[in-house]
Amino acid sequence: MNKQLDGKIALVTGGTSGIGLATAQVLAAQGAQVFITGRRQAELDAAVDAIGAAATGIRADASKLTELDAVYAQIAKQAGRLDILFANAGGGDMQPLGAISEEHFDRIFGTNVRGVVFTVQKALPLLVDGASVILTGSTTSVKGTASFSVYSASKAAVRNFARSWALDLKDRGIRVNVVSPGPVRTPGLGELVPDEHRQGLFDALAAQVPLGRLGEPEEIGKVVAFLGSDAASFINGAELFVDGGMAQI
Repeated sequence: MNKQLDGKIALVTGGTSGIGLATAQVLAAQGAQVFITGRRQAELDAAVDAIGAAATGIRADASKLTELDAVYAQIAKQAGRLDILFANAGGGDMQPLGAISEEHFDRIFGTNVRGVVFTVQKALPLLVDGASVILTGSTTSVKGTASFSVYSASKAAVRNFARSWALDLKDRGIRVNVVSPGPVRTPGLGELVPDEHRQGLFDALAAQVPLGRLGEPEEIGKVVAFLGSDAASFINGAELFVDGGMAQI
């Protein structure tokens, strides 16, 4: 693999599984020193082992501001800067309108919206001029999805963050973009339904994709690596759909 990120310092939040882990592996393979966060120490340790010597794990919940402070304090001490920030931590589950609870709303918006705001804000002192910030969006932000409205709305908010922050940070040349996956074969996708319905969900989603299959996590990771590289130096405020065409037709 090429080393287009040689010497770069990157942070991937939510880096212990799925898209986050695969992205951290791609970034490391392309030469970056990668910090990852995760909430559970055992999973964090396993992810660091899977990524290799270029990885450092920091246990943190991205929705908790004091823990974000600790993340950036450690990065400042060990690396002194950030070139790439992939604000990826997030998730959600399904509830129809009539069953949405305050807990459901607060949990999803707490991580997907509040967590993203402060993950990026608190990174600003470490981000170098010309750095790349990538946010994880979703095709659900532009499509209606039954029983998924709170998650979908949270990702629509993320899309606007990129538009607005690209303006806020223009004087520093910091690019802010969104990568929006379609259905990707991750543990999180499978956990939306009981085990016995998992393959049925995968098959139903794959049937909605023009390419006829689910995406793989590393396919998202390669796009994040591109956005973090100098090859994407004139891409800013954009949303790149990595969805096999699902939201494009």
